[in-house]
Amino acid sequence: MEQQQLPLYHALLEFHKKHPISFHVPGHKNGHVFPAEAKDVFQSILKIDVTELTGLDDLHAPDGIIADAERLAAAFFQAEQTFFLIGGSTVGNLAMILAACKQGDTVIVQRNCHKSVMNGLELSGAKPVFIAPQYDENVRRYTHPSFSGLQAALEQYPDAKAVIFTYPDYFGSTYNLGDMIELVHSFGIPVLVDEAHGVHFSLGENFPASALSQGADVVVQSAHKMAPAMTMSSYLHCNSKRISSERIVHYLQMLQSSSPSYPLLASLDLARFYLASMTRKAITELMESVQTVKHIFANSTYWDLIASDDPLKITLHVKDGLSAKKVGNLLEQQQIYPELVTEKQILLIHGLAPFTDIRYLKKAMKTVDGQLKNIVKHDTIDINHFTPARIQELELSYGMMNQLSTKCIPLKAAEGYIAAEAIIPYPPGIAFILKGEKITKAHIEKIQHMKELGLRIQQRHTNGIYVYAEIEKGEE
Repeated sequence: MEQQQLPLYHALLEFHKKHPISFHVPGHKNGHVFPAEAKDVFQSILKIDVTELTGLDDLHAPDGIIADAERLAAAFFQAEQTFFLIGGSTVGNLAMILAACKQGDTVIVQRNCHKSVMNGLELSGAKPVFIAPQYDENVRRYTHPSFSGLQAALEQYPDAKAVIFTYPDYFGSTYNLGDMIELVHSFGIPVLVDEAHGVHFSLGENFPASALSQGADVVVQSAHKMAPAMTMSSYLHCNSKRISSERIVHYLQMLQSSSPSYPLLASLDLARFYLASMTRKAITELMESVQTVKHIFANSTYWDLIASDDPLKITLHVKDGLSAKKVGNLLEQQQIYPELVTEKQILLIHGLAPFTDIRYLKKAMKTVDGQLKNIVKHDTIDINHFTPARIQELELSYGMMNQLSTKCIPLKAAEGYIAAEAIIPYPPGIAFILKGEKITKAHIEKIQHMKELGLRIQQRHTNGIYVYAEIEKGEE
């Protein structure tokens, strides 16, 4: 019964019912001061967009309704302590890394991690050692590190201060994280997990096991990705004494706004409530809907449906001769918006409730299928097997990078230089070239190919890349 409570959300509603008179921030004054053009849209949320008033607690020193809401979340997710985040999983990843390591510390990191993990390592001044993911022929992409690769890295760097995993990956693929955590713990090293896409794993047997249930020390989850929370709303869970929760609190106070959004905080209270309230019947209906939607998408000769450990992730692998970007564009013309389009794959995410517009989806997919019949197929270049080093360090320390000047050169001339920026296809936000990594011919060919396909890439200059000016091509 306790999980049916909504302490934070209900307190905000009760506060609004008192018709408070605002002589405080925010400037919209409970929604009274707002452009008329947008007032109807924003009005319902502005009434709970308040500040740290009497009875409404303080995110940075919670002892009231926020503390109660965080305690309920910790109980539901089975963590020792849970923190509400209003800066997305990004701020959680930064905080857990800064809490775990300091300047010069070695940290073992899954190579295909989110850019926020890389930013956290740079801010900490740690020395990252990357372990490469394996290429999985079944799903036709890189997924997770091997157990043997992790073991080799631990034996080579037994003084590492932390190991950082991503679980699941963007497409919902998981792996035997529990065995890996047990191995890392045998070296006395804590495990940090970016579980941005796994907040719903707490729902039990229909989903993979959560990182918390497998023994991770600190776990960050994006509530807004798979649960019904507002964008930028996330959780950080602590579940061991290997990482100081006091240090996490310290860095969250530094990194999070001193004026946190109460609508975001309330949505975290509501997301936990929603997950905790899902009955067995509701989950059964959800799984039936997933199968119906998958069947509709599978009814095409132009792509294969790729299996995922997370049933809510639906991946289409476009067949040779067709561009995934083109297929994605055709879907969007039918008002169907995928989560992600890569060179050959399209990721769609089913929500946590049954999909209701089945008739329209069938009609739209029939239209897309008909349009694809008229598209001329082209030969494709298969360069998916770009192979990262099994265990890799950066060419320069972050401290050294901060002392060097940079210059922008054409990408095609960058082979042999050391990258002064990360090159990041977005989404999913995983760096293809790491800042501090030596640029190879394979890097250049792959990036050029992604650009030709029209994929979005985050970089400072469209046609060039920043490298370290003092280190000439080919120097160590």
